[in-house]
Order: sequence, then structure tokens, then C-alpha cells
Amino acid sequence: MIASVDPERCAGHGACVSTCPEVFTFTGDGYAEVTVDRIPDELTELVRRAASECPERAVLVESS
Repeated sequence: MIASVDPERCAGHGACVSTCPEVFTFTGDGYAEVTVDRIPDELTELVRRAASECPERAVLVESS
């Protein structure tokens, strides 16, 4: 699984960072970004939850 954050949509709410800080963090500008290339199997459900909880729908998840 691969995740990304659409910088055009991200408003910096931080829901993804709160839900899965192992994968998401804030940039210096206060927006979210993904910190890993591939999502470890044990974190896939948290990443899916982070995507569904994003109010701007900025978190994108793709099967790899």
C-alpha cells in the first residue's frame, strides 16, 4: 500500500497525523505529508482510517 497527501487539498487539520503518526507528519508549513515509501502491513488499517477521517479528503491510498 502507498499513501500520499494531496497538497492542493490539505488544510492542515491534522487528523491523519493524530490517527497514524508513524506514517504522517506535519511539514514546516503546517500541512501533512507521508514519511514512508510503503505502508507496513500492521499500519494499513490506521492509514485507511486516516484517509476516511480527513475532512478535506486529501489523504490518498493506493494498492501497490
